[in-house]
Amino acid sequence: MTAELDRAERELDGFDLSVRSQALGWLIGAAEHGALSLPRSKPWVNLHCHTFFSYNAFGYSPSKIAWLARKTGLAGAGAVDFDVLDGVEEFLAAGRLLGLRTCAGIETRVFFAEFADKVMNSPGEPGVCYHMGVGMPRGAVPPEWQPFLLRLRETSAERNRGLVARVNEHLDPVRLDYDRDVLPLTPAGNATERHICLAYARRARAVFVDDRALAGYWRSKLGGEADEVVLLESIALQLLIRAKTMKLGGVGYVQPDSGSFPRFEEMNRFIVAAGGIPAYAWLDGLSEGESDLEPLIRAAIATGVAALNVIPDRNYTRGNPDLKLRKLYEAVELAEHLGLPVVAGTEMNSPEHKFVDDFDSPEMKPVADVFIKGAYIFCAHSVLQREAGIGYMSEWATTHFPDAKARNAFYHEFGKRFEPGGEGVLDGLSAAATPEALLRRLEK
Repeated sequence: MTAELDRAERELDGFDLSVRSQALGWLIGAAEHGALSLPRSKPWVNLHCHTFFSYNAFGYSPSKIAWLARKTGLAGAGAVDFDVLDGVEEFLAAGRLLGLRTCAGIETRVFFAEFADKVMNSPGEPGVCYHMGVGMPRGAVPPEWQPFLLRLRETSAERNRGLVARVNEHLDPVRLDYDRDVLPLTPAGNATERHICLAYARRARAVFVDDRALAGYWRSKLGGEADEVVLLESIALQLLIRAKTMKLGGVGYVQPDSGSFPRFEEMNRFIVAAGGIPAYAWLDGLSEGESDLEPLIRAAIATGVAALNVIPDRNYTRGNPDLKLRKLYEAVELAEHLGLPVVAGTEMNSPEHKFVDDFDSPEMKPVADVFIKGAYIFCAHSVLQREAGIGYMSEWATTHFPDAKARNAFYHEFGKRFEPGGEGVLDGLSAAATPEALLRRLEK
């Protein structure tokens, strides 16, 4: 059974959806027949897992993340990908089959005109913001917004191709063909800088078969730091390639401007039109823009933001942890004060990221309840928006709950009571339903 279990879990990461679906079905069947046991849920969540539709450091598909979340006993899980919604349907479907609370989202970069002269959450890039839409109920968007979503994908690909062209000149004779070397690393053609770094590491090994020649090559291109990393395809080498050639100061880097990304308010309109909740992606509170956070968040709210995303672990395990932990608490406290539910997760686009934060750690305990509450809210929104169009940002929600804190209380309560996979209790639901009637449905 162990070998079969390992095989099925490996198949969850294959690029063929039919193989992934069959593997997940086998695992669920094994659990139902007692061949393996799945734990009861505990109050731990990860709502920010990148899948292999953008970049996951472990190669995890949406189905794999949902399976591991259920296997770990998480109370809720969320998938997020850069510039695409390719994994949304698969992830939400896997959650329904597994009885797992789920939500799915999109992340991109935007230009925030009101803070054009300040660095916020994108280091070294004034006016540029990482930004999220959480609780996207479907992989499809309204027809009038399809060109916008396609433009996110195409713009990302254009940036990548330009980046490869510039870096090729510096890393010659190691040169990439984007279509040949990079795109096959992705299941649906949405490559990232991290895919490109892996492709350069592999291409260099193909050009320099001798270890000493390879080491000398990287030393000549990346400097003495290359001596300190394991060569071949190590993550340390990939991160060094990225830092030296693609980030600020690197030969391939081009400083973005106001036309490089969609405007903050336009992205928010897209997210809401597609059924999601706009969430500002807070970094660590140390940049000029984030050091005085309330004016930034209030300005973001004015453009349509209704939630805050945080990555907790990096704020108490890396440089200056005491200050960064205090900033994390301040950000969460501000979100609570302003009525913004909080998305919390680990990202998983680096191998140093955990599958889930330790919610029992002393650092997490003061904010754990806020993160759990947010998970219930986002998962409730996702179900209600998909089933009846009455999610957190809907006209129904704003009519019944004009006050954000009252709205949070309702979606939190619904999220706690709703049994994942039990969408049948919502059959026939319409926007004419009252909040009380909705909660009564969950008592049956």
